[in-house]
Amino acid sequence: MFSDARSTLPPRPVTVLVAGGTISMTGESGASPDLDADALLKTVPDIVDLDGLSAETVINVPSAHLTLSDQLNICRRARDTARRGNGVVVTHGTDTLEETAMLCDVLHDAEAPIVFTGAIRPASNPGADGPANLLDAISVAAGGAASGMGVLVCFGGEIHHARGARKTDTTSLVAFSSPQTGPLGRVTEGHPTIWSQIPRNPSLDPPHLDGRVLVVPTMAGDDGALARAALDTAPDGVVIGTLGAGHVSPPILELWAEAAERIPVIVYSRPERGVILNATYGYRASEADLRETNVIPAGFLSPQAARMKLLACLASGLNVPEIRWAFGQDDG
Repeated sequence: MFSDARSTLPPRPVTVLVAGGTISMTGESGASPDLDADALLKTVPDIVDLDGLSAETVINVPSAHLTLSDQLNICRRARDTARRGNGVVVTHGTDTLEETAMLCDVLHDAEAPIVFTGAIRPASNPGADGPANLLDAISVAAGGAASGMGVLVCFGGEIHHARGARKTDTTSLVAFSSPQTGPLGRVTEGHPTIWSQIPRNPSLDPPHLDGRVLVVPTMAGDDGALARAALDTAPDGVVIGTLGAGHVSPPILELWAEAAERIPVIVYSRPERGVILNATYGYRASEADLRETNVIPAGFLSPQAARMKLLACLASGLNVPEIRWAFGQDDG
């Protein structure tokens, strides 16, 4: 069932780490967390007795309830399991799956893949998608094609990289997409096929995620009130939005340029596809002016992904030049 035509390696053992979410929920109305690791595996009868398959419950809550400490614990458990040579599947709520997957990719330093998945429909609902997603994710984690690729998201038959994956639909069974890169592959009839890869970044091992990093968007007519309120909380770093390909109003640029002299300021572009330009425009507070300040472009990372990466960088003791280098790997 889980053979991989692109690999001559034997299937690796797989550990499923259950971290709650809709895939573990039941209830005809008002679904809530119910299924532990053993019960979740039983929703897919074909895999219960699969050689080398094990499952553990890490936490069983809606993903909107996860704390940063919870997310770090999930990621450490996944990384440590992958270090032992096991493929890892993490079942997780879709609301914050992309943040935990991004954090896990920052930590992950082994060859065995870590694959996140979940569900849109509770396990007790007609047409529940959790069993199919779990089956697909196990096939990716067990096979050889995904070795060395880092952390992946397998959902609706598609394979995405954690750094590019976003939840882009609240109720579709194909809820995740990668606006910048597109999917890296697909699972068909239990067979994963990988057709592209994203280079891995050096890993970090943050001891905690205790810093305060805020995400501050901008919009037409922005008077800076939100930015000033954010800075009044004395954050350890901020992730700020720009319009277009790196454009803000002159007063907003002045405010963030001053803040970037004191704390790391990561900057993302509001469109889901695209990055901060370098020198296409020359008007005040366009991308050329932005890049002359100490702000750090996030590259193709989403604001929520950039926040998780910055939290890990700060907790790992990186200084601003080191943080700039870390983010520069995705700023093509």
